Amino acid sequence: MASLNQGRLLINQEVLLMQKGMVMRKVRSKSWKKLRYFRLQDDGMTVWHARQAGGNAKPSFSISDVETVREGHESELLRSLAEEFPLEQGFTIVFHGRRSNLDLVASSVEEAQIWMRGLQHLVDFVTSMDQKERLDQWLSDWFQRGDKNQDGRMSFPEVQRLLRLMNVEMDQDYALHLFQAADESQSGTLEGEEFVEFYKALTKRPEVLEVFENFSADGQKLTLLEFVDFLREEQNEGERASDLALELIDRYEPSESGKVRHVLSLDGFLSYLCSKDGDIFNPTCLPVYQDMTQPLSHYYINSSHNTYLVGDQICGQSSVEGYIRALKRGCRCVEVDIWDGPGGEPVVYHGHTLTSRIPFKDVVVTVAQYAFQTSDYPVILSLENHCSWEQQQVIAQHLTEILGEQLLSTTLDGLLPTQLPSPEELRGKILVKGKKLQTLEEDLEEEEVEMLESELEGQQEAEPELEAQFESEPQELSPRSKDKKKDKKSKPVLCPTLSALVVYLKSVSFHSFAHSREHYRFYETSSFSETKAKSLIKEAGNEFVQHNAWQLSRVYPSGLRTDSSNYNPQELWNVGCQMVAMNVQTAGLEMDIYDGFFRQNGGCGYVLKPDFLRDAQSSFHPERPVSPFKAQTLLIQVISGQQLPKEDMTKERSIVDPLVRVEIFGIRPDTTRQETSYVENNGFNPYWGQTLCFRVLVPELALLRFVVQDYNWKTRNDFIGQYTLPWTCMQQGYRHIHLLSKDGTSLHPASIFVHICTQEGLEEDES
Repeated sequence: MASLNQGRLLINQEVLLMQKGMVMRKVRSKSWKKLRYFRLQDDGMTVWHARQAGGNAKPSFSISDVETVREGHESELLRSLAEEFPLEQGFTIVFHGRRSNLDLVASSVEEAQIWMRGLQHLVDFVTSMDQKERLDQWLSDWFQRGDKNQDGRMSFPEVQRLLRLMNVEMDQDYALHLFQAADESQSGTLEGEEFVEFYKALTKRPEVLEVFENFSADGQKLTLLEFVDFLREEQNEGERASDLALELIDRYEPSESGKVRHVLSLDGFLSYLCSKDGDIFNPTCLPVYQDMTQPLSHYYINSSHNTYLVGDQICGQSSVEGYIRALKRGCRCVEVDIWDGPGGEPVVYHGHTLTSRIPFKDVVVTVAQYAFQTSDYPVILSLENHCSWEQQQVIAQHLTEILGEQLLSTTLDGLLPTQLPSPEELRGKILVKGKKLQTLEEDLEEEEVEMLESELEGQQEAEPELEAQFESEPQELSPRSKDKKKDKKSKPVLCPTLSALVVYLKSVSFHSFAHSREHYRFYETSSFSETKAKSLIKEAGNEFVQHNAWQLSRVYPSGLRTDSSNYNPQELWNVGCQMVAMNVQTAGLEMDIYDGFFRQNGGCGYVLKPDFLRDAQSSFHPERPVSPFKAQTLLIQVISGQQLPKEDMTKERSIVDPLVRVEIFGIRPDTTRQETSYVENNGFNPYWGQTLCFRVLVPELALLRFVVQDYNWKTRNDFIGQYTLPWTCMQQGYRHIHLLSKDGTSLHPASIFVHICTQEGLEEDES
């Protein structure tokens, strides 16, 4: 069965040549470079590989897994092999999530261009797919998997095997009945559209039909008024329900006559519920919707720890790929550990460990290229400088020459600021965070003196007779400036040219909150280990909140996390810490929370803190929250699941027993979890119909995480999928939650169907 979407896919010359197959060299390292035969399958959507043409082939990747294709010169690995293979013959396939890149070298420049152009053409096509086309593609993928003898038809035994792969436990007689009903040609096999009809019979949604019939007078359609009632009563759309109903009918009703009559069929209703508009994540929170004109200290900032590492902290690989991935996922603060390198060129690595090293220059080039591809709000380079005076000068030179206009090297208007600038004012700028020899005030004073000296020199050239006068007025230069000139000769530990590039983010040691209030300025920032920060929360939570209202804080993982594991960022966000740095290369619960939180506000990497965390006189204490916080009760009815994947696709005969766990993260009293019972042997369309109730004191700080697990009474439950979002971005009513993998990539069309209802205040416990 060819891809159901091939009617719209323009099959160009490159795609046809890719379907014939080519031998290319797969490169994993400087020593692992092996010839493999790669071929795009007839569906146009999957690439298989074998040791040689005609050999035993196996799937390599799906086009939907591919994020982009890069030229050979952009690959660190291929650049290191440039003497062995011409860079023009190489290219890199970059995947979504944390999957390693695939470096390939073709036999000629022409063949490399064929694959690069062809793959990008297919990636662009997949990216442009609408909801129906994505489902068609998913069906096509399953058909390919189930059609074991690859004859383009599916026999009943093949269908039975496919049902097990798709997590369906079904009575054999009933499965045969559905199979025969779909087999309109009576050939004893299912082809193309017959398979689609079989799938539709499998995926009837009685729970959606029930909701539809509750609002439909005739059970066949929703009139405009009936749909408005549904949007107002169930979806909590309020005053905008009337206008929204017309928009949604026009968007999701499949029949033209229905659109003209302003009615919504059951198919249109289901399309709406499965769409972005029917998603639990409020679409109004997807673009940049927050005020971006407040001081930097008023925002949470998406931050990365030891960004150069793509593995563990002891022996892991250092790579510019770490910076590319972090910046492309919306990171706005990246870390650079810099040490003296060979040939006078500084290198980046985790000092005193066996991690590999990369040139600092390569890191700066990468940051310049990728800083603003995902977000144009400011990027912070957090420098950990361990270099000698000479190599610090090289650092300053690279930053200045490579970043050019992107680098912020003085205050925005050349004047002394009274507060930190806003993300809006700093758009398109890269800021250096690091140690500084003097204060910003002294910097600006020196600049004034230098300008004055420059003017005086100009006047001296024009008016020689004034020379003696100015020579007799040395008081024009401040004593402090003269001291600095002497200091330059004595070569202090920190190089002045590098120091001068630190403007709004001067790193200072933390002693106490009282010391910071008394001695530090708003542009000075302190870093805390997770252990220190957590102890401060317990000892002085309210002081920490007040501190973070006017000064930036950066928190980093404990040095004991040598495996690059992560801590829960929520506890630090609760006191307003802005830069909670994570090992973004490591998937898991903590990164689910992090990614879920920063999904809002356009994924721009900046999220405005709640007002009670932006007030330097705030009385808020996360351990002891008191009024006027508007507590809420949350009722979640977990209704059903759709097309849940297996954790292990190799176990053909095992079918999942899914349950749904709902976790809430926020202040300590709000952090809790509840779960449904499990449904036995049904990952395809399980039904729970269970309601979970949560009472939350500070919803502004809460996040929800929906986790689907495969129940296992012998060991821990297996992870199937999850979705995390901020409470403030949650839509009420009947909603679908589209699940993500451990890696944060889409598991389309896997979802769970829920009903969400929030109520002001706390419900009294039944006595």
